[in-house]
Amino acid sequence: MAQSSFKRKVIGTAARLLKAIPVIRPQDLATKGAGKIISTKETKILCGENTEFIQQVGPRDLIVLSKTIQLPVVRVLSDTELELKNDISPEAIELISKGAAYKIIPHIDQSKLYEKVHERLDQGESLVIFPEGGSHDRTEMLPLKAGFAIMALSAMAQNKNLNVKIVPVGLNYFHPHRFRSRAVVSYGVPISIDPELVEKYAKGGSEKREAIASLLDAGYDGLKSVTVNAPSYDVLMIIATARRLYRPASEHKLRIDQVVELNRRFLLGYKYFEKDQRLVDLAQRIKAYNNTLKYFGLRDHQVARTQTTMYSAAPILVSRILKLVFLAIFGFPSVLINSPLIILTLIISQKKQQEALAGSTVKIAARDVLATWKILVAMVGMPALYGFYSFLIFLYLWQHGYDHAFGLSLLVWVVLPFIQYICGLVLENSIDIYNSLRPLFLSLSNPDGAAGLRIMREQLSDTITKFVNENAATAIEDFDIHKFDDMELKDQIQSRSILPSSNITTSIQKWFDDRHLFNLGSNSDDSESE
Repeated sequence: MAQSSFKRKVIGTAARLLKAIPVIRPQDLATKGAGKIISTKETKILCGENTEFIQQVGPRDLIVLSKTIQLPVVRVLSDTELELKNDISPEAIELISKGAAYKIIPHIDQSKLYEKVHERLDQGESLVIFPEGGSHDRTEMLPLKAGFAIMALSAMAQNKNLNVKIVPVGLNYFHPHRFRSRAVVSYGVPISIDPELVEKYAKGGSEKREAIASLLDAGYDGLKSVTVNAPSYDVLMIIATARRLYRPASEHKLRIDQVVELNRRFLLGYKYFEKDQRLVDLAQRIKAYNNTLKYFGLRDHQVARTQTTMYSAAPILVSRILKLVFLAIFGFPSVLINSPLIILTLIISQKKQQEALAGSTVKIAARDVLATWKILVAMVGMPALYGFYSFLIFLYLWQHGYDHAFGLSLLVWVVLPFIQYICGLVLENSIDIYNSLRPLFLSLSNPDGAAGLRIMREQLSDTITKFVNENAATAIEDFDIHKFDDMELKDQIQSRSILPSSNITTSIQKWFDDRHLFNLGSNSDDSESE
């Protein structure tokens, strides 16, 4: 974990309890350089005005001109001249010509970090490393840092009896911006380190770099096997839609880990046939279908629900509107009670989001930072806010002479989080009901448009299924057209769900599942919308 995080009270305490090893990140130590960069004498000589290079800059430091332009330093020639490792790019020359302000990122000696890692590995312990070097919200992995490869190779070179295994772990999120959304943790095949790589690493020089690069590539391939890496958001949407419309998968109830694996396989096939004109045309049709869904304000799993006739849709629509009104009235006090916390959470998380975007070259919207700070603020703010309400109740009861004023106010402080959790579930169900109204409105207001959308979906589903079944074996060796044949059909699950359950244990378990707490789970099926 970054050493800067260790300085924070809550996060630092949790990190120490988890036996995390602090990592000094160079970017956390960046400083503003004196003066400004004004010109270049040669392609590798940087000149400054009123600069203090001798005091501020050292060999292997980075001169940062912008988020994307970083210049490695080889040697400090004087207070106003630096020798660089690489030729200066045209983009950097353009910035320098205007007189560029700059930052200095120092080179950090991580030898102490590696000593701690070696110590843990020698003791037979495991380490969790995020080799991308930071969190982000892109659709594909960032280039991996060499740290994990150096740690493994150096530990085995130092201790000949040590046999390090590297296990790729993939984190795949579904609707990460939603309350109580799900994630899949996938484990790949452990990577064994070839003793020849350890010998090359120990020799140093070019062979050391070759060994690190080889293990780095193996780690990257391992992570790709347990994650979904799309080159862009548009491609990710095409893959997700194609997977939902592929009949063998769409007709059966898949586990969430099977959804992730199927997404990954569809992506492999997409990359294999990327320039095939048949796939190019099919991708355009999928984009057109997605745009049509946006036009009608629907999601793919809601299209089938537009088949409801006018006579059956009207009473369902009225019933759900009444449910929505009831839940809104029930949930309004919760929103009112938590409004100070909601406002504070939004202000702080959005501020941190902007700071993260300003200081990062890889984040797109910094939703990971936004979600993290919402949780952190809620963890601290919720007990404090409920404590304040309990204190007000205590003052009221005490002034009016009630017995056990302190005990009652303490009970309120303990019970309030559970009440608010239930209200949160009410709000979540209200959103599900609201989203379920759209296909009903479409069935009543534009039945011809709904019918056209269903036909469009059916035809596209047939085309995707035929293309996959005929060509997938070319790109994926273990492709099996009958892979899902033994799985239970969705129609069978839905028909069984409307029959009364004779299994008492199952009924009790279902009652305790918060998705069925208000018997509103049928309005929206998350698994269909993944």
